[in-house]
Amino acid sequence: MDFEHWRHYARGWLLHFFGQEEKAFNEYAAAYRLKPDDVQAARHLAHIAARKKQFDVADKWFVETLRLAPTDADTHFNHGFVLEQAGRSREAIAAFSEAGRLKPSLDRAWYGMGLAHARLGEHAEAAAAFARSVELQPMSGEGYYQWGMACYHANQPDQVKAIVERLVTFDPKRAQKLVKDAQRTDLRHLIPEMPF
Repeated sequence: MDFEHWRHYARGWLLHFFGQEEKAFNEYAAAYRLKPDDVQAARHLAHIAARKKQFDVADKWFVETLRLAPTDADTHFNHGFVLEQAGRSREAIAAFSEAGRLKPSLDRAWYGMGLAHARLGEHAEAAAAFARSVELQPMSGEGYYQWGMACYHANQPDQVKAIVERLVTFDPKRAQKLVKDAQRTDLRHLIPEMPF
């Protein structure tokens, strides 16, 4: 056991636990320098940088984490999230796709892929990704809303109607928002009278 490495890692963990992220980052970095195959230290460095919206730094550490753990679907997802936040939607789609390939049940990977496609104006692809997301998370009102908006932008009016009909059964407020935002006044009759 490398005592010096674990001393820095443990100190980083404690500082991280107590919310002292800058100091924790420095300790994890010191631990990583002493043991450059420490996937946990790399992962912590990536997450701290992402939380501080230092997307270039986070990207570097997610790439390093994936070098050490290439089959970790959650890390691919988190990398995609950082890339999307940095405005690198095409790269984000690749990361989300890999997360979905490695763990097909990871609904948030499909959701993230949908957001990235939508940002690029690829609404049919966004709709397909959101459809997969809500298949995996059938009570996600936001997922249904995003799917409906992607279908609206992809000129799929029948699909928008079907989504509103499903969404109104468990999230009528979001269904109402979808009807409004998709400019589907013809679907207002599907929305029940709400006291709020």
